[in-house]
Amino acid sequence: MTGSMTGSMTGSMTAAVIGAGPAVVQRTPVADTVVVIAKQPLPGKVKTRLIGEFSPHEAAELAGEALNDTLAAVDGLAPRRVLLLDGDPGEWIPTGWQILQQSQGDLDERLSAGFDAIAAGWNAGPYGSTRHVAPGRVVLVGMDTPQLSGELDRLDLRNHDCALGLAEDGGFWAIAFADASVARSVIAGVPMSRPDTGAEQLCRLRQAGLRVQRLPVLRDVDEPADARAIALGHPHTRFARRWRALAGSSTGAAQTGAAQ
Repeated sequence: MTGSMTGSMTGSMTAAVIGAGPAVVQRTPVADTVVVIAKQPLPGKVKTRLIGEFSPHEAAELAGEALNDTLAAVDGLAPRRVLLLDGDPGEWIPTGWQILQQSQGDLDERLSAGFDAIAAGWNAGPYGSTRHVAPGRVVLVGMDTPQLSGELDRLDLRNHDCALGLAEDGGFWAIAFADASVARSVIAGVPMSRPDTGAEQLCRLRQAGLRVQRLPVLRDVDEPADARAIALGHPHTRFARRWRALAGSSTGAAQTGAAQ
């Protein structure tokens, strides 16, 4: 969760299609609200560090599959599901997800604003109406870990005030709070997109006196090497299947396009 998440629908670009994903075994909820922060998978707007080995459209397809795997992986973790979205909602989003638009600003501000809205009782109702709900325990997950499976099943926000899942690149892939109203005080101002982002975030949580549950460390999909490692290590995912389909032809296609 260290990369930029800005961008929107532009021109004739089309989003990669997000499917319903594989079925998830019935599980015991560990939170009241699960939030996935995501960017609409538009060519040239997502996974730009994969471009070169893959075309912009292929990179967007991989981003879409990573998001699809993530949505499937968190299904059942909480009765309420929210997509904290940068982009335009539409039929590409599976049913059952409420849409909360990301605010403007750097990632720390967008995360803080998302937690603020949920802590204040934001709830999207039918036909764009809203009604107040108690947020309860809230867990937020990024869209860059398609290998996510049961790592959140042991989330314990009854005996901890918060939880943090660090990423191998120095960022973090998940953050959770028993009380979402405290999130801004410990997220705002944390420097994002740096190798020490996760360490700084953990320090802020501890300095606030919060009881922190450490979640497993996961690898983000940022660079081509990350995509390859995750696809080969987790071949059952939609991300891996799409990567295998694209990997054989993308390099040559990208080189041909660059030469032109």
